[in-house]
Amino acid sequence: MWHGRFKHDTAKIVQDFTQSLDIDFRMAECDIKGSLAHVKMLGKTGILKPDEVNKIEAGLKQVLDEIKTGKFTPSVSLEDVHMNIESRLTEIEPLGAKLHTARSRNDQVATTTRLYLRERELDIKELLKILLETILDNAEKHKFVIIPGYTHLQQAQPISAGHYWLSWFEAFLRDYKKLNYALESLNECPLGAGALAGSTLPVDRFSTAESLGFNSPTRNSLDSVAQRDYMLDYHFFACEFALHVSRLCNDLIIWNSQEFGWVILPDEFCTGSSMMPQKKNPDVLELARGKTGSVIAQMMDLIINLKALPMTYNRDLQEDKRCLWQSIDTVESVIKILSPLLSKVEIDEKLALATLEKGYSLATDIAEFLVLHGVPFREAHLKTGKLTGWCIENNLRFNDLTPEQLKNFMPELNYDELMKILTPYESVNRRNIYGATGFEQVALQIEQGRTRLKTLE
Repeated sequence: MWHGRFKHDTAKIVQDFTQSLDIDFRMAECDIKGSLAHVKMLGKTGILKPDEVNKIEAGLKQVLDEIKTGKFTPSVSLEDVHMNIESRLTEIEPLGAKLHTARSRNDQVATTTRLYLRERELDIKELLKILLETILDNAEKHKFVIIPGYTHLQQAQPISAGHYWLSWFEAFLRDYKKLNYALESLNECPLGAGALAGSTLPVDRFSTAESLGFNSPTRNSLDSVAQRDYMLDYHFFACEFALHVSRLCNDLIIWNSQEFGWVILPDEFCTGSSMMPQKKNPDVLELARGKTGSVIAQMMDLIINLKALPMTYNRDLQEDKRCLWQSIDTVESVIKILSPLLSKVEIDEKLALATLEKGYSLATDIAEFLVLHGVPFREAHLKTGKLTGWCIENNLRFNDLTPEQLKNFMPELNYDELMKILTPYESVNRRNIYGATGFEQVALQIEQGRTRLKTLE
């Protein structure tokens, strides 16, 4: 395509090094979509005659059909998907040589990438919606199931398992919002920006943008071909999503272990051991957790590529899509398997409660009960801490205390009144403030969650 300037053909080793077919051929259909809009605009502005437009459109549609049916064989010597399509078009219809009028590969690539990325992000958004719905269903299913809540991986307080699921609904809903933002950043069309400065020909960029479903053309031709912020917006979403997945998976892996045991994972989403017949391994969760590293690395790949890159286009940017596609494929595969897995997770409520009985997770309830009886919180904290230490030394639980033993530490309290509230159920139920783990609040959060998701959709 640049033989007019060069005396010698490009060396084969250079062709192999500079080609990007392994990266961009997946965008072939979107590239043709962009070209159809471009040639339509060239006809509308009078740059091309109506019969020329018709012939070029027919040729592009034939190329598209060859790609869909697998008859199209791209050549590395033509570097990328864009030149392969144009070359084949020109073989079919010589007027195809006019297609690239008022267009550079720079704005062409930027447009094609946005079109393809938009399709993939919309696919991921639909999958993420299913994941959010699954988590809300789990919250409903386990609303009245009580499990230990942890800080520092130590038992802290009893919570509703529904409340736990809702914590992940909040996290993934923030990811959903970030994905919406990433989609918004794709709403401007670069086509017509040219190599960097636009064109002297009377192109109608608003017409092209409208044909391709964009809100408007990009506002600055230099920024159009140089910026990759819209890719970063996707990567920021993907990175945060992957971090959330890794933490959720880790919880379920730990709670499924024999040392905890009250989370039951579905057999069909676990694997065994080639040597140890008794094993049931949470391999799917471990792989989902492990893939987080690659998603983070792929974001860093682009960030490092962009760092201090001069305006406007540089060939370094050809590598922007390699990490992008890998991240998209990874994120999509994780969401696809996570939703059906989570829908089958069960909780052994009896074992979870038995786990709670081993600890002293109701200590805060005692301290707050003292506060209700006029004791300053710091004093209540001290009294409850001393009581807890004494119980540990004497191998007693709070419910094992006699009225006399309680009176020695907390003469302010009525023994029977305290024992009525000193159960995991009452501990959860009495936390009935907005956003807390109380059963009424969990029901409210589920209802609000479904409304919020529908609004964002």
